[in-house]
Amino acid sequence: MAKIQVFGHKSPDMDTVASAMGAADLLAQQGLDTEAVAQGKPNAETQFALDYFKLEALPVIDKATTEQVVLVDHNEAAQSVDNLADVTVYGIYDHHKFNFQNATPLYITAKPWGSVSTILYYEYKQAGLTIPAKIAGMLASGLISDTLLLKSPTTTDVDREALPELAKMAGIDDIEAYGLAMLKAGTDLSKKSDEDLLEGDAKSFTMGGHDFRIGQVNTVDIDDVLKRQADLEKAMKASGYENFLLVITDILNSNSKAIYLGDVAAAVENAFDKNLVDNVIDLPGVVSRKKQVVPPLESQF
Repeated sequence: MAKIQVFGHKSPDMDTVASAMGAADLLAQQGLDTEAVAQGKPNAETQFALDYFKLEALPVIDKATTEQVVLVDHNEAAQSVDNLADVTVYGIYDHHKFNFQNATPLYITAKPWGSVSTILYYEYKQAGLTIPAKIAGMLASGLISDTLLLKSPTTTDVDREALPELAKMAGIDDIEAYGLAMLKAGTDLSKKSDEDLLEGDAKSFTMGGHDFRIGQVNTVDIDDVLKRQADLEKAMKASGYENFLLVITDILNSNSKAIYLGDVAAAVENAFDKNLVDNVIDLPGVVSRKKQVVPPLESQF
């Protein structure tokens, strides 16, 4: 058994899986005994990339089984393994705001870039190490996913520089064609349950004493998802969260609408300067939960 497990947040997305794989390989090349694992099964987008690069899905855990761990794409306990308090965090690679407390020194690499996959590309480069082709493909996929093919406001110049280099290493000849195919693979929602849509890419936050669950689902037709609103709201109520915001994002037109259920509707309206109509709020130009959804809510509360 490996001595250090490397994993991302619950409800893993493409960047989480890719960065777990990349960080585990990077650290292994530097002499550590690592294993990449995940806190859930791969979503459709991630499965597309795994199939494309002929890789197996990561083993699924809910508790760490090693004394030391490395966190990627998260640093908050609510998003991590259930026994995080019982293990030692060796290091963190992340691109989110920090809400982390630890009793021992650790390695932290945090950059305000579009993806953790981008961070790891530069970590390999700085260390003078070679990125295996399949790992490069996963990192390119993580970068594409988190930046919506470099169209998200989270995209930085370093992301734009890293993507073509990773694609070249991975043998991706047409980045646009590959990226669109991967993103569209994640938008086939017809076979997903209401619970899958709510929890496929969801994170928990505490804002001003209010607990929020914020999920996001990508699609090419927002109205197609809203046809399921009644059933989605039933599932949201059954989930037990105090406040639930499901952001529905049109990846082709870079717009979103969101379904909100909770007891602070007026504050949610104020945060986005829009009115809720039948529990739905219009979010034009919004595609990033990290930059365009969470910050205005935090400012409001």
